[in-house]
Amino acid sequence: MKHRAIFSLALILFVVFVHAPLLLPHPHVFIYNSIKVVFDENGLAGFRLKWVFDEMFSNMIVHDFDKNRNGHLEPSEIRDIKNGAFSNLKNFNYFTHIRINNRVFKVDFVKDFSAKIKDNALIYRFFVPCHVRAGSSFKEVRISIYDISFYCSVFLAKNPVGFENASSYEVHHQIGRNKKEAYYYGQVYPEELVVRFRRKTG
Repeated sequence: MKHRAIFSLALILFVVFVHAPLLLPHPHVFIYNSIKVVFDENGLAGFRLKWVFDEMFSNMIVHDFDKNRNGHLEPSEIRDIKNGAFSNLKNFNYFTHIRINNRVFKVDFVKDFSAKIKDNALIYRFFVPCHVRAGSSFKEVRISIYDISFYCSVFLAKNPVGFENASSYEVHHQIGRNKKEAYYYGQVYPEELVVRFRRKTG
């Protein structure tokens, strides 16, 4: 069991990402993504992401990591999933692409990872810190979630955007496809969330 888990996860989260552009004509893992835009007293604090995985990938992870077969992920099992089926995504910026006022912001780390099983689907949640101080003029932040190898295909979930602690700010957002950042040989345009915000006046 342990050797099977190591092999399958290494295949998905390392080897395939390296060779996928040459070997794979279409995605093999499907992720439905939701984004919560989180503010604090200074401005933007970051993004809380929720990923819901397709049935096949969910079943594989559950089979390999739900050791007691109770349909619930214990803290030790979540820790194993983080180490074996999530942390390696650091090498790919956690599929998270951010621009602040049109300047690239590299995602080097994330926080508060959790995993659970709900309705037979594997769900990841984690927080992407991204601090942008608010002022009297608008700041613009763009975020899109995608795997440039296209081994994983990421879609926005139903009602994909929420806001937290935003009452002190004037916030506008829109969702669309970014045709300036096509990937996978220029064939795929990522879905992108654009957030503009500033401090409320008066």
